[in-house]
Amino acid sequence: MPRRERPLDQGESGLLQFAADLRRLRERAGSPTYRELSRRAHYSAAALSEAAGGRKLPSLAVTKAYVKACDADPEEWVRRWHEVAESAPHGANDSPYVGLAMFQPGDAPKFFGRERLTAELLATTNRFTGVFGPSGVGKSSLLRAGLIARTREPVLLFTPGANPVEECAVALALLTGADAVELAEELADPAALHRKHEHLVVVDQFEELFTLCRTEELRAWLIAALKDCAKVVIGVRADYYGHCAHYPELVEMLKSSQVMVGAMTPDELRLAITEPAAVAGAKIETSLLARLMADAVGQAAVLPLLSHALAETWLHRRGMTLTLSAYEEVGGVEHAVARTAQEVFDSLTPAQQAQAKRILLRLVTAEDTKRRAHKDELEADEDVVRELAAARLVVIDRDGVELAHEALIRSWPALHAWIEEDRENIKAQRELTHATQTWESLDRDPGALFRGRRLVNVPPGLALNSRERAFLAASLAAEEEVSTSARRRTRRQRQLLAALATLIVVAASSTVFALQAGRTAAEQRAAAVVLKAVGEAAALRSTNPDLAQQVALGAYQLVPLSQARNGLRQEDVPTQVLWNAQAEVTALVVGPTQQQVVTGHRDGTVELTDLDDLPSPRTSHEATRHSGAVTALAMDSTGGLVASAGDDGAVRVVDVSLGKPRELAVLPARATAIAWQGTTLVTTDHDGALSFWTDLRREHPRLLLSTQLDLGPLAGMAFREDGHILAATTTGRSVHLVDVSDPRSPTLVSLTKEFAGSAQFAGQNLLLTTATTAVHVWDTTDPRDPVLRAEIPSGGGAITSAWLGTDSVAVATDDGLVRLWQLKDQQDPVEQALLRAHVGPVAAVGLTPKGDEVVTGGADKAVRLWNVDLRDPAVRICEQVIRKMTREEWERYFGDLDFAPPCRG
Repeated sequence: MPRRERPLDQGESGLLQFAADLRRLRERAGSPTYRELSRRAHYSAAALSEAAGGRKLPSLAVTKAYVKACDADPEEWVRRWHEVAESAPHGANDSPYVGLAMFQPGDAPKFFGRERLTAELLATTNRFTGVFGPSGVGKSSLLRAGLIARTREPVLLFTPGANPVEECAVALALLTGADAVELAEELADPAALHRKHEHLVVVDQFEELFTLCRTEELRAWLIAALKDCAKVVIGVRADYYGHCAHYPELVEMLKSSQVMVGAMTPDELRLAITEPAAVAGAKIETSLLARLMADAVGQAAVLPLLSHALAETWLHRRGMTLTLSAYEEVGGVEHAVARTAQEVFDSLTPAQQAQAKRILLRLVTAEDTKRRAHKDELEADEDVVRELAAARLVVIDRDGVELAHEALIRSWPALHAWIEEDRENIKAQRELTHATQTWESLDRDPGALFRGRRLVNVPPGLALNSRERAFLAASLAAEEEVSTSARRRTRRQRQLLAALATLIVVAASSTVFALQAGRTAAEQRAAAVVLKAVGEAAALRSTNPDLAQQVALGAYQLVPLSQARNGLRQEDVPTQVLWNAQAEVTALVVGPTQQQVVTGHRDGTVELTDLDDLPSPRTSHEATRHSGAVTALAMDSTGGLVASAGDDGAVRVVDVSLGKPRELAVLPARATAIAWQGTTLVTTDHDGALSFWTDLRREHPRLLLSTQLDLGPLAGMAFREDGHILAATTTGRSVHLVDVSDPRSPTLVSLTKEFAGSAQFAGQNLLLTTATTAVHVWDTTDPRDPVLRAEIPSGGGAITSAWLGTDSVAVATDDGLVRLWQLKDQQDPVEQALLRAHVGPVAAVGLTPKGDEVVTGGADKAVRLWNVDLRDPAVRICEQVIRKMTREEWERYFGDLDFAPPCRG
């Protein structure tokens, strides 16, 4: 027989009275079972039973269904429901908005705006589908609350993490009830995944395969395992699209189906804002809806910030109406996350704040992405973790903790500043954590300990957990044991020498030391104050840029440290969109003499844009078109001819000397790479042979000769200005310098010491090569022995493109940023400017001849022109600031150091 309902709690609250009246309504309807009510109402029996439970107010939709199933008038109950809702205390748990957290399958009733993409994923017949989009666009929510929630068969969902085999085994164990350890052993064979799960597999945050997974064997395992599955959908951040291309099997699987998740359309965004509130029986004030649309339309990464702002506005609503005044009170889209995070942080005790900072820095990578950490790794105060989780800044699942969303990294200035200050320490700590896990997995094998340089390079002051301290202590002990015998043999001699040296030093320097001691202490104190001010200036940039720049300049003028100098870079670089293409940019070249830009695109088009065509918008002309994506562009030394190569293998030559492009020829050759040797075009195909073409302006271009370098297939080529030296980049990412003074008999003369994906000559003898996280500038005056002049870091992301000018280098990365470096002192490059406006990876970058204008093209299809101020930073900053730094502000950041405002007057 049916179980009796739980008695209602004592009390006269509106909620309890509402529940009691619902029960009486059911009794008057003949006391049907909840199973029978479920059949009539089309809601689950559990939801209907909970509606009359008195613990929380049911949704308006459930209430109306309950009442209709009992043959009562729903309009009266709608009025009563609103009365109870408006009198109830406002809590976070009943919010129809999930905030920073991603939607889960259970959140499907409040997931709106992605119906079209959800239907596309459900309807696809492709066995393997990649879902790509920038961080914050809602890929994870689409997969969970869209695809998985509407898939009837069981779905295996997991993220790769540091060990995809273990993560897959745990997820499969939760789905099937099997033992996770036994499953992990069986899954060592990639083909076992298909045998264990014959339905849909969803791998979210697939980019963790490149950011957290440390071994190539584990990466290969996941790709091989997915290859055999019946149906697979992966979610990948757009800036890791290029990483997928490094794996041929993955490229082959992704050929069939790719879904790009971009910014919501205005109609989709309106649904995402209004419908969750409607389901909860609330409404959005018209003026608030207009403001939200203005703040969010067209911004791909704004969704988690918007959701968080709405969740905070829900807590401050008036009755059941979300108002504009409440939205402005919580800080809006731009400041709500930072406000919430800072309020939670400020509410903690100093000891808890230190804990919170340590926890948060454990949950990020040096590449500004989030990572999941095991609770044992954190060794954190549970109260602090609960506070962060309660504010939805972090998410706790199973035995792990992770940031609720990467938007927190971008939008909370304090966290962003901590990451900037500790980026090198974060890298070192991630390496130490991984090494510790490996050591423990090998039963503390001494061979897995740090030795030599790896041990010496561990920075002091890392916030280690007990397991990492044990690993480091064991490493130090092992290193000590190895060197004990050597120390024993030389100890006496060293002691004698040390004693003698001490006597000499004491005798010679006692007077000097006394004079210098005070000066050294003052210099060290000033350096410490400067480093602190640099960090505070970085945190100020988003709220008070004038003061932030003056603090950074003042710090550098006090003590010219490299950290202080890098704080002077220009971050407010004027930019304009030259044009919005129909497809993402894949290649770009800037004219060496004329102000022209040529761009290649994924849809095969090659476009010419004249930079002198004022006023904007500038005119763009289609120069030619390939049947596949454009893979390479090259312009001859005169700037009059452009050659392009595409996925179709074709090489097309276009005359751009008159401003409007005119196609001259399609070469009777296929090419994977192209380059100009003066006015001679050189092509190479998969066989690695070089073909030299001339007479390109005539009706039939002529093949001068073909020659073989015996290096295998080439990924890229570049010729030195004199045409005698070729930099040949192999598909194995090495750069060979080849003497081609006699093209019929090329001679290999040297190999650069750094691996690289591309190479470019500039000036007489400078050569630039690009690695994954740095570019290298070489002096090839003597090509037999290239000298490394400068190493320039990427700044966090993976390098996608770089351009070497006369005195500067522009470096583009897959995190949407471009950095411009000055090379006047090649031994000490200076970061001049940080350019940010692209959404997604910057695929190509170039410099105009003067070096003060940067041209960029990205995955967001925009081609941008940037005007960089190359003047001395002090002149630029002091000219731009509106209000000069006061003495009080100086003392706030520099203490009692002598007042020396950087901008006077």
